[in-house]
Amino acid sequence: MSNADLRGNRPLSPHLQIYKLILTMVMSILHRITGAALYFGTVLLAWWLIAAAAGPSYFDFVNGIYGSIIGRLILFGFTWALVHHMLGGLRHFIWDMGAGFGKEAREWLAKATIIGSVAVTLILWIIGYAIR
Repeated sequence: MSNADLRGNRPLSPHLQIYKLILTMVMSILHRITGAALYFGTVLLAWWLIAAAAGPSYFDFVNGIYGSIIGRLILFGFTWALVHHMLGGLRHFIWDMGAGFGKEAREWLAKATIIGSVAVTLILWIIGYAIR
C-alpha cells in the first residue's frame, strides 16, 4: 500500500538563489556557451568558403561584411570562443588524467583558462594584423 504523504515530506533541492556562484561553475557555463557559439562561427566560416568558391564579386561582398567593425567584432568573439573552448577542453583533459582536483588547482586552472584565452586571442589578432 502506497503512502502519498511520503512525497510531501521529502526535502526539496536548493533553489538557485541558495547556490554561491563560484569560478568553476562560471567556467562550465562559459564552456557550454562557447561550444554553442562555435556552431555559429562554423556557419560564418562555411559562408566565407562558399563565397570564395562562388566568384570574386560575392567574395568581395562577404569580405566587406567581415571587414566591417561589427564583422571584426564577431570574428574576434569567434576567435576567443574557439581558444577558450580549446583551453577548457585541455582543462577537462587534465581532469580526465586524474590531476587538478584540489581546490587550489581547480581555481588556478580556471583562472589560467580565462587569462590564457584572452592572451592567445589578442596574440593571434596582433599577428594577423602584423602579417596582413
